[in-house]
Amino acid sequence: MTDASVAFLLDDLHELLINHAHLIKDNKKDLESLEKQLRDLKTFIRNTEKKRIKDDELIRNIRCAVYEAEDVIDAFVDAVQRSYFEALEFESSYLSKRAASIVFPKFWRSSWFSITGIGKKVKEVTQNLMSLMDGAHSLNIDDDGDKHENSKDLMVRQENVAGFKDEMNAVIGYLTEQTDELDVITMVGIPRSGKKTLARMIFDDSKIKYEFTTRIWVDVSSEFKERDILLTILSSFTAINEDVKGKSYEALTDQLISHLESEKFLIVLADMWSLNDWDSLRIALPKPGKVLITTCNEEVGRYTSNFRQPHKVRPLSESESWELLQLKVFGKTECPPKLETVGQLIAKQCEGLQSLVVFMAGILERNDLSYGDDIMARRIAWMETCRSISEYRSMKLYDILPTHMKLCFLYLAAFPYDLEIAAGELISMWIAEGFIAPQNGLTLEECAERYLEDLIRINLVMCARFKANGKVKTCRINRMLHDFCKKEAGKEGEDLLTEIKFIDGEFYPPISRLSYHHRLSIHSNISDFFSHKPFCPRTRSLFVFSKDEVCLSQEIISSIPTAFKLLRVLNAKQIQFTHIASDIGELLHLRYLALSSNLSVLPVYFSNFWNIQTLIVNTTSPTLDIKPNILKFTKLRHFRTNASANLCKVDTAHDGGVKLQSLATISPKSCTKETFSRASNLKKLGICGKLSLLLDKKIESFENLAALGNLENLKLVNDAYPNPPSEGRLHSLPPYNDFPPTLKSLTLVATYLEWSQIRILEHLENLEVLKLKEMAFVGESWITCDGCFRSLKALHIAETNLSTWVASASYFPELRRLKLRNCDQLKNVPIELADIASLQLLDLYETKLAADSARRFLVEKQSLLKERSMDTEDFTLSIYPLSSYEQEDLQGDTHATCHVEGEIEPCQGEGIDVEVNQLHQIEIHTVDKEDRRAKRDIKHCGSRKKIINVPRCRRRSGLRVIRLQQAQAKRQSKVHLHQTRSQSAHLHTSRQHGPRLDLGATSIHPRVS
Repeated sequence: MTDASVAFLLDDLHELLINHAHLIKDNKKDLESLEKQLRDLKTFIRNTEKKRIKDDELIRNIRCAVYEAEDVIDAFVDAVQRSYFEALEFESSYLSKRAASIVFPKFWRSSWFSITGIGKKVKEVTQNLMSLMDGAHSLNIDDDGDKHENSKDLMVRQENVAGFKDEMNAVIGYLTEQTDELDVITMVGIPRSGKKTLARMIFDDSKIKYEFTTRIWVDVSSEFKERDILLTILSSFTAINEDVKGKSYEALTDQLISHLESEKFLIVLADMWSLNDWDSLRIALPKPGKVLITTCNEEVGRYTSNFRQPHKVRPLSESESWELLQLKVFGKTECPPKLETVGQLIAKQCEGLQSLVVFMAGILERNDLSYGDDIMARRIAWMETCRSISEYRSMKLYDILPTHMKLCFLYLAAFPYDLEIAAGELISMWIAEGFIAPQNGLTLEECAERYLEDLIRINLVMCARFKANGKVKTCRINRMLHDFCKKEAGKEGEDLLTEIKFIDGEFYPPISRLSYHHRLSIHSNISDFFSHKPFCPRTRSLFVFSKDEVCLSQEIISSIPTAFKLLRVLNAKQIQFTHIASDIGELLHLRYLALSSNLSVLPVYFSNFWNIQTLIVNTTSPTLDIKPNILKFTKLRHFRTNASANLCKVDTAHDGGVKLQSLATISPKSCTKETFSRASNLKKLGICGKLSLLLDKKIESFENLAALGNLENLKLVNDAYPNPPSEGRLHSLPPYNDFPPTLKSLTLVATYLEWSQIRILEHLENLEVLKLKEMAFVGESWITCDGCFRSLKALHIAETNLSTWVASASYFPELRRLKLRNCDQLKNVPIELADIASLQLLDLYETKLAADSARRFLVEKQSLLKERSMDTEDFTLSIYPLSSYEQEDLQGDTHATCHVEGEIEPCQGEGIDVEVNQLHQIEIHTVDKEDRRAKRDIKHCGSRKKIINVPRCRRRSGLRVIRLQQAQAKRQSKVHLHQTRSQSAHLHTSRQHGPRLDLGATSIHPRVS
């Protein structure tokens, strides 16, 4: 984590030295010296992390030095920049010690002119750490870091486990196949599933030793660079002295090829996370040869495997987990009878994760040593361990994360645990904090998306909703993991994040002690907190969350920039800024700003945000005049507002806008050639206003979008305010060749086009998502003709007067999702679309007349899937609201397991088994439809996870409703009802909408929107 802080400070220093030299004229040499020392410190940290050296005091020393240097640099820029603004007419000599002493806080004055002093301190700490590093080398620390997993004793035991033996034989078979090419075998599996242990067993197998004269093992940690991997392999052939280290990458590659050409070699690359690692190494490996890769990243697995699919390491079965647990604890597969039941439960809850089984066995083994022959005391200790297994599992998953992903994960502690977090905003905050390292060929956003997907894949984060293109739209984290994040992020000496709590009328930590905290998050009593006028000069990030909108006085709003002058991230959308004072322009270090207001003008003093990367402004006004020239900002990546934004005239004298990726929503008159030529790398664009002015070329021309050669997502919102949208209806779409050819997603809102115009969109060859909302197209019938949407994967139609729809499967050959919302006049869903092989979802919401045809659609689709020997569960029909017939269909014997966080699967048993985690009670309502009487049962759960059985309805007319209630607020959960008949159903309950039925699938997925 400290490495990220150093990297961030280095970026700031580089920016200061290169682009803002006028601010540091008198101190440039000292800052250059500090930059060099920090680079040395960064190298030392990476070497330390590679050797898995953990020293809390060492880490604290590094962090304190970095934070102090960071404070001085940022404060220096802040003070000098203010003086620069106030006294432009003075000579640069005025911007020196006297000016700084006037505006600089007292507690910094003592070190204000100590840039050199701070540099010396960093150098002194670095020298001390280098001596610690030398001492660490003498400790002979295991680079692998997993002593338990790699001990020969454990290997012998694990070889006797059937699951490992089967896996071993399969992979050994691949390795011993004869080939004249470079053959890459990739083992893919979730973290702690035993990939690395299995690879080590294979590496040490006698067959492999006989087959390969040269065997090389490389641990590819996230901190390793391509050059490090190359040097590690070369160390098997030659001593790595300074001459070898000094060679170019090309020379090292040639040297490695010369060694491997004459050898029959096997190279194991363990824990590979990045595609870049393989791309750079592949050119250095001659053929023939064998490479075995272990990875958690399925994309890496698919990319690296050249002759076969990646080998997926399956989890251990319950019996294998229990066998391994016994071997590790007792040395044999014999367990005392009184420990057997709880031991089997522990093995089951390890969910097949080999490493977690070994970890839990170590805990049990220590317990047994403490209690000796006292079998009852041992049993109680085992039961306590069993209750805490979820926390242990999280700890193990967290431990194996790369450093940068640990930061991203712990950052989620800033958000309320039950909040659906917008993935795009989270990613922008990660980037603003400096957590995302650039990778070759990928944008920072693409790298961050992969981090988030990896966290979701290993179940540390949950996807709440997907976008239409399959990417994550919102995510959340469960209560237990949220508590874990808060605990880790708030550890003494870590200072990653501090949550401000209001307890018994007092804030904790006390407001008077917040001056040294780097990131603050507050979720309640917002007005009281700011009314106390906190002073947090070292705080870099401030998160404000509230269930209700917060209105602050102008005086308090004006005090925020002074109190938090070094902010980089300000997430304050819950605060209604009724007034934005000029003081906000003093937040020069802001990289991420999200706020809400009722203003129709964005003030010109936002021009001071020369570090801004993401700017989000929500307003109650339908239009927003942007006075600052946001296209002048060289670092701006995203600008978003819910209004129609009028951009100021582009100043061609500046070179900003190059990094801008999303711009939404702007007015038609802002769609100028100058705007799009400056923001030529846009990927997402939203335009809101009277679109006819743009399409009819009355102000600007739609043809200007042709300059956007990277645009993938376009949203066009027709708003004729103050007139109704129908008065500004469009007569036609622009020619298809006026649309950017790279367009993948198109949303049309309130355009009132005739259905015949949709044929223009057929020619957009890369279009994958089409959303038609709020009368985008009007007319009672849509009859498709020749032609097709050859790449379309998702079609959403909402709020239309469409009545008759005729279409064939060939018109949407790649369609996967079809959503119809509020199409209350639509009579039928074209049955022909059931023949689309790729179709996975048909979702009807408030589209009642077409519900019967949708049920026929389901029958036809399932029949076709069976004919093609495909799984009928590959298709889901979702209908809201339920008909009376469907409500009756939910009666009878029903069984379910309901996890409060949404992991839902069918189970066996009488009635309904509900697994409750950290809920205080569960309410069961059984309604008798015949006499309308309702019975309400409450089962108290306590704070721990437990299984509660809800008895079956005695009468077939009973309709069961389940509500899960937490300590403070009631929330309603999704409950899967798996029926005894062949058909299955999902019952969703919602405070706003009541029950909803999903037919045809037996597993529940995050909602697509």
